[in-house]
Amino acid sequence: MTRLRVLLGLLTVLVVGILGLFLSFYARGYRFDGQTLRFKPSGLLVVKSDPSGAQVFVNGELSTATDTTLSLAPGTYDVSIRKEGFHPWNKRLVIEKEVVTEAIASLFRVAPSLSSVTFSGVVNPVISADGTRIAYATPPLREDSQKGGLWVIETVNLPIGFARDPRRVTDGDLTAADWQFSPDGREILVSLGASVFLLDSSTLTPQARRVNVAARKEIILAEWEKERNTRLSSQIKILPDELVDILQRKVSSIVFSPDETKILYTASGSATIRENLIKPLPGSSSQKEERDIKNGRTYVYDIKEDRNFLIDEGPEAARQLSWFPTSKHLVLSETGKITIIDYDGTNRQLVYSGSYVSPHAYPFGSTSRLLILTNLGADTTPNLYSLTLK
Repeated sequence: MTRLRVLLGLLTVLVVGILGLFLSFYARGYRFDGQTLRFKPSGLLVVKSDPSGAQVFVNGELSTATDTTLSLAPGTYDVSIRKEGFHPWNKRLVIEKEVVTEAIASLFRVAPSLSSVTFSGVVNPVISADGTRIAYATPPLREDSQKGGLWVIETVNLPIGFARDPRRVTDGDLTAADWQFSPDGREILVSLGASVFLLDSSTLTPQARRVNVAARKEIILAEWEKERNTRLSSQIKILPDELVDILQRKVSSIVFSPDETKILYTASGSATIRENLIKPLPGSSSQKEERDIKNGRTYVYDIKEDRNFLIDEGPEAARQLSWFPTSKHLVLSETGKITIIDYDGTNRQLVYSGSYVSPHAYPFGSTSRLLILTNLGADTTPNLYSLTLK
C-alpha cells in the first residue's frame, strides 16, 4: 500500500512536471510537431482592430478574424486586416521566436460622412499648442450682428453636462485680425491694426471692456516663449543626453504625441542617432527606420522602442502633419486630400479627398472624427465640418 502511494505520488509529480513544461513551451510560442515529435519555436502575433470583427489575411490567405492571437514560425509576413466599407490595413511584420508582436489596426471608412459644426462662416482658424481648442473669427452679419466676433471651440470630449458648442470670446469684426494662443491655451493674444488685446479663452470680453496691451506685446510673447521652452525642457530631460543634444541643435520643431511616448520633429541639420540609446524591448516595431537624419525631413522618434522613422521628405506650404489622439497615427493635410498614417510612416490611408481649405484638418472629439474647414465647393465663406471616419 505504501509503495502504491509512493508510485502514485511520483506519477503525479511527473505528470504535473510534463504538463508544466508543455505549458511553459506553449506560452513562449513553441508548438509541438507531431511528425518530428519535437517542439518547434514560433512567435505570437496579437491581432486587434478598431472596429473589431475584421478579417485577417497572412501572406494573402484568410487566417482568422480580429481580435485573436496567431502562432507563426519565425519569419517575415505580409499581414492585411480588412473589413467591408473600410480601408484595408497592410503591413509587413517580422515574427521572432518566443516574442509577442502586436498588430493593432485602426480602420477608417471608405466613404466618411460630413456634418456641419458651424453655420455663420469661419475665418482664420488657429489651434492651441495642446490641440484642445480652436479659435476662429465669424464675420458680422447684417441680419444678426451678434454672430460676429472671435469664437473658441473645444476639440476634445468634455464630461457629461459640459457643452461643446462654440463660445464667443469677444464681439465685433475681427476678420482682419491675427491671434495666437498662450502655451496653456487659456489666453488669446489678438492683434488688430495697432491694437493688441489679451483675452481669456474661456469667457466673453465685450469690445467695450477690451484693454489695449500693445505696449506689452513683446513682453507677453517673450514670457510665452520662455514657458514653451521650460515645458519642452521638462519633456526631453528624460531622454539620453545624446538625443537631447540633437533635438536642441539639429531640430526646428518638436511635437510630442498626446501620451508623450513619441516625438514628431523636423530636422534643421544632419545628424546620426546612435543605436541602442535605450534598451530595446521585445516585440518592438520591425519597420524600416532611419537613424541618419537630414535637413528638412520630418521624423517620428519612438521613445519606448528607441526607433526613428522617416515620415516626410520635405516641407511644403500647403502640407501639415499633426498627431491623431491615438498617439499611434498622424494626420497629413495636403491640398485636396487628408491622409492618416501609422506613426512609423507605413499604412497610409486616404480618408478624405475633395474640397476643403488646406491644411485645416484637426482631430475632433475622439479617434473617430476630424474637423475640417470647407465650403463644399460653393462660393461662400467656409465653415467647420465634422468628418466621421468610423
